[in-house]
Amino acid sequence: MLNNIGLPGLLLIAVVVLVLFGRGKISSLMGEVGKGITSFKKGVNEGSAELEQEASEVAKDVTPEADKDKA
Repeated sequence: MLNNIGLPGLLLIAVVVLVLFGRGKISSLMGEVGKGITSFKKGVNEGSAELEQEASEVAKDVTPEADKDKA
């Protein structure tokens, strides 16, 4: 069913949505979607940074005790 929707069909759907909801409502909705995507990306970046920090804290020095005095 969705395979047959072409450019004219998409334009018709866009016009119907614009008439039903109005330009202001759609622009505010898209703004909220953008904010959600931004906060999601920020959360993913913070999570990966936190995992890297934990991994570096867990990493331990494996230098033998005898060699530590030489450095």
